[in-house]
Amino acid sequence: MVKRPWINAQPEAQMPNERLRNRIAAAGLAISDIAADVQVDPKTVERWITKGRIPHRTHRWKTAQLLGSDETYLWPTVADDVRTTAASQAEFVTLYPNRGAVPEQLWSALFQEARSDVDVLAYAGLFLADGRPDLSSILSKKAADGASVRLLFGDPDSDAVRRRGDEESIGDGMAARVRLVLTYLRDLLHGSDVEVRLHNTALYNSIYRFDDDMLVNTHVYGAPAAQNPVMHLQRVPGGRLFGHYLASFDKVWASAKPIDLTAAG
Repeated sequence: MVKRPWINAQPEAQMPNERLRNRIAAAGLAISDIAADVQVDPKTVERWITKGRIPHRTHRWKTAQLLGSDETYLWPTVADDVRTTAASQAEFVTLYPNRGAVPEQLWSALFQEARSDVDVLAYAGLFLADGRPDLSSILSKKAADGASVRLLFGDPDSDAVRRRGDEESIGDGMAARVRLVLTYLRDLLHGSDVEVRLHNTALYNSIYRFDDDMLVNTHVYGAPAAQNPVMHLQRVPGGRLFGHYLASFDKVWASAKPIDLTAAG
């Protein structure tokens, strides 16, 4: 007699997704808001929460983006999905041993060709302004043409910038670099749609995002950012690397404070 163990098997227990429930509440949203944005029935979202159902990939991406979370935090089991792993590997373009090894032509192309999003997260990022005297006009035109341009620099009066200066053995030099960048870019708020904020965050990476391309400059204790490796990522549907770093940017952005660059000199 052939055994059929599934005949008397009990259905697998379905656990509520408390992470998803909590993130929706923290965002001040309702189930109906999620359903409308993702374009599913509200009862479907309820099942994601109460029964622990895992949404289709497209719905996961939209929900995670709406909540400012990584999809693998909301649904940890998807990290083991073969397609997710393959897509994440496809997002990785190349690794440069240090920032100086990133071709100048690549920086220029990324700035010039970006159409919808330019995001910069750094302590100072002085090399950008030094290498591109017309950086302010480039970013202003991008914003005027409808692109979202968000610049995040370290607050020169913050503990985070002071600590980073000490780690690199340049002391107040780090704060001075930030102030110099803000002076270079002070014209951005003169009728510009560029958004600039200051953060007090201990950064583990500097992030430079241009539409679906991203350069991630790792930070190593005691070493200036210019001496540290840079990953070039390109967004691929189903991958998690690009979205993972973008979510990090968004978290710093949410906690940062706007700045009036006219006060920077």
